[in-house]
Amino acid sequence: QVQLVESGGGLVQTGGSLRLSCAASGRSFSSYAMGWFRRAPGKEREFLGAINWSGSSTYYADSVKGRFTVSRDNAKNTVYLQMSNLKPEDTAVYYCAAKTTTTWRTSGLPSYWGQGTQVTVSS
Repeated sequence: QVQLVESGGGLVQTGGSLRLSCAASGRSFSSYAMGWFRRAPGKEREFLGAINWSGSSTYYADSVKGRFTVSRDNAKNTVYLQMSNLKPEDTAVYYCAAKTTTTWRTSGLPSYWGQGTQVTVSS
């Protein structure tokens, strides 16, 4: 069983930056691929980016490529989402998720989800 807890959300102005953290419990974290999603009001959940078990491979949705960066620190059981040049349309609840595979690009949904953290970008 893995528990994920996001933090770092808040209010930021347009053009600003924010780093979200996702702390994981459990000894298997370092062998799991991790991803970030968001859900804006009235919209479907959107995939943002993911990272493989070692951190050697990442990939991103086109909507955030070049602005968002996913990284991880397995020694701290934590995955990060660095967001820059934020826009009002980035306002959403942000979630981290874990797949029990070493790479993200496998079939199936993540097995574990965090509770989410709110990010609000003011214009």
